[in-house]
Amino acid sequence: MSESGFPIKPIYDENDLPDHLVSRLGAPGEYPYTRGVYKTMYTSRPWTMRQYAGFGTAAESNARYHQLLAAGTTGLSVAFDLPTQMGYDSDDPMVHGEVGKVGVAIDSLDDMRLLFDGIPLDKVSTSMTINAPASLLLLLYQLVAEEQGVAGPALNGTIQNDILKEYIARGTYIFPPKPSLRLVADTFAYCRAEVPRWNTISISGYHMAEAGATPVQEIAFTLANGAEYVRAALAAGLGIDDFAPRLSFFFVARTTLLEEVAKFRAARRIWARLMRDEFGAKDPKSWMLRFHTQTAGVQLTAQQPEVNLVRVAVQGLAAVLGGTQSLHTNSFDEAIALPTEKAARLALRTQQVLAYETDLTSTVDPFAGSYVVEAMTAEIETAVVELMDRVFAHGSSVEAIETGFQKREIETSAYKVAQQIDAGERVVVGLNRFTLDEEEPYEPLRVDPAIEKAQAARLAELRRSRDAGPVERALDDLRAAAKGTENVLYPMREALRARATVGEVSGALREVWGVYRPSDRF
Repeated sequence: MSESGFPIKPIYDENDLPDHLVSRLGAPGEYPYTRGVYKTMYTSRPWTMRQYAGFGTAAESNARYHQLLAAGTTGLSVAFDLPTQMGYDSDDPMVHGEVGKVGVAIDSLDDMRLLFDGIPLDKVSTSMTINAPASLLLLLYQLVAEEQGVAGPALNGTIQNDILKEYIARGTYIFPPKPSLRLVADTFAYCRAEVPRWNTISISGYHMAEAGATPVQEIAFTLANGAEYVRAALAAGLGIDDFAPRLSFFFVARTTLLEEVAKFRAARRIWARLMRDEFGAKDPKSWMLRFHTQTAGVQLTAQQPEVNLVRVAVQGLAAVLGGTQSLHTNSFDEAIALPTEKAARLALRTQQVLAYETDLTSTVDPFAGSYVVEAMTAEIETAVVELMDRVFAHGSSVEAIETGFQKREIETSAYKVAQQIDAGERVVVGLNRFTLDEEEPYEPLRVDPAIEKAQAARLAELRRSRDAGPVERALDDLRAAAKGTENVLYPMREALRARATVGEVSGALREVWGVYRPSDRF
């Protein structure tokens, strides 16, 4: 019921519109999913509310997860530190000064056990933002679940596992593209057999957007990468409908609310057509573009940081109106440092206000039939398809990456935006307009540098106390699998079970596959 007293219908269609505003959009939950991937969307239950968190040690991050769950978070989202993302142990000289800084340090099964201590893994959905070593972290998670008595089929969550965007925009790659795609395909096959409810990849436009991609570039390059993963899985012998329903996506939500809503609608339509018509998927679940959204960190300002609360609320609203399946709302202080507990709680409360105090969950697809949204959806769809064709003109997304095509396009867009901000043509409140002469002091959360020494001590104790024989045999089995065609996740799992470290497992694969060195042509 509306505030004015008239009823709000769960679904509106062309029959509810004036004659001059009839638009044949299809129904929610039906191809091409312009109006959402599920018939009832949020009228049956809200989106999954995730809060991306992880810092310092596994024990510190575990305490934050318990706080978030107590505050009403419905899904965990793990941030890993750079050494973990790059497949190095915390005591490796390569990573000095980075341990625990931008996420939690995970070196072994011991750390993963601490990270989820007291959290029943059959009751939560966990998303892990990890790419090059994604399979390792998933296996560690599965091993911890086994210790809790939770079998693989009961686990529910997502690994990002999107290595192609790392070559384009982010840089936390390890191996060259070809073996990296082989590892992704092996993960698809492993999860189908062992962890069937797990989302095996979250194909990400978020990081490209953070690097400066426009909404059109974000969608075009992400969907082109998605097509590349599909081709890699098909080439590995997997059936399209065996893995496609577990593909998921990860997008940004900016403050330009109308364009963001149209972007999400266009993305669903393009992916549905691509999967059904080009790849021949028969299962409607294979046609659905399901996605997680994070509000735009790149739009947050260190100046007048409380204004970011307003930005995040608008961005979160765009994600919900666009039909996201899960949402992370950034904390207002993230442009300064890691979020404080209070800031993280306020970010979650923002989602809860949207879900429980507004009427957004009363009806499916509120913007259906809007002149501006439908026109923008069509415009974005056309531009995305044209840009995807430019990518595929190189032969494939990987071949385009190797020429630097996507990277150049994004950098050009980022430069234009920077120029507009510097010239005052693009207003950023608190930064180039409505500024203060003097900023109020703010005490950020800081990570104790002693964490690196503590992690090194834990690793030394682990290596001293474990049985080295099974570790070496398991790593030898992993190297043999990497040289051949066997699925590498099975020997990898046994190495991790024997308490091999993340750095040792990644190192074994480096020995066989090598490391990626970007071309100096771009």
